[in-house]
Amino acid sequence: MPVTKIAGRALHVDDEGFLTAYDEWDPELAERLAAQIGIDLTDAHWKALSFLREDYAAQGETATLRRVSAVGGIPTKDLFKLFPKKPAKKMAYIAGLPKPHGCV
Repeated sequence: MPVTKIAGRALHVDDEGFLTAYDEWDPELAERLAAQIGIDLTDAHWKALSFLREDYAAQGETATLRRVSAVGGIPTKDLFKLFPKKPAKKMAYIAGLPKPHGCV
């Protein structure tokens, strides 16, 4: 697996830049990752990211957009506003998780 440096930290990533080591993530890193893709995190963003992290820990895979909406209780329309264009990929990237299955 490739290693990249962000904010002076060595991070393990896949070929698309998604983190591959769950424990290398922290909220400060999330802020940096979000800034790289033009997103300023708000409480609404953190609700989605927290759900993703908790769900991943319990399920062992990154939640799909449908799961975040149905189980996480965040309407799909809101997710598209928070994470414009490809919200599932952007949420996973910022949350330090693998790309969800089914994302191209």
